This record gives sequence, C-alpha cells and structure tokens, in this order.
Amino acid sequence: MPALKDIAQYVRSKNAGPFWVTIDIFCGEADAYARVCNAASLSPDAVATLYGVDPDTIHVFQDEPLKVVKISFPRRVIQGSPRDSDSHAGQYFVPLLQAHVA
Repeated sequence: MPALKDIAQYVRSKNAGPFWVTIDIFCGEADAYARVCNAASLSPDAVATLYGVDPDTIHVFQDEPLKVVKISFPRRVIQGSPRDSDSHAGQYFVPLLQAHVA
C-alpha cells in the first residue's frame, strides 16, 4: 500500500492562528485525491491518535475542484510558548507522510 508521500503532489503544514495547525495535502490528480479522501489513516480518529488531540476537534475539509484536503486541529502547545518546538508549525506534516493510503 503506498504512503501519502508517494501519491500526494505536495504536503505542508502551517499555523492557523496561535492555537491551531492546518495540514494541506495537494493531490494534483483525481485518483490521488480520491485515495486521500478515503484513507482510513487520514480519518479524524487516526489523525487524533497520531497528534495526541481529541478526535472531536479534528476538522477535515475536502476541496474537490482544487484536489486539496485540509486537516486542522488544535495545537497541544500554544504557538510561541516556552514548550513550543515548532513555532511556525512547519514540520507538523512530517508524521503524515508515512500514512498508508489505499
């Protein structure tokens, strides 16, 4: 089964304010987009487990015309606080790259 890194055109993460992170998955092709949209490894429950947040706080947005999936969730640590190791949330996407997509 391929990993997200093998089928997505581009994956990035960034702040969505000081309390939220958003991960954007750009698919490019309809087949890749469908696989990402249907991947159990990218469900709210799976993402919540991976990032240690409540699954009820995960928001998944699917934009079919752009072939983009956006996953947003609250940061466990407020941006810029002393325990924040990634102030810009630029590396949050990395664990998702190994997610299996059917």
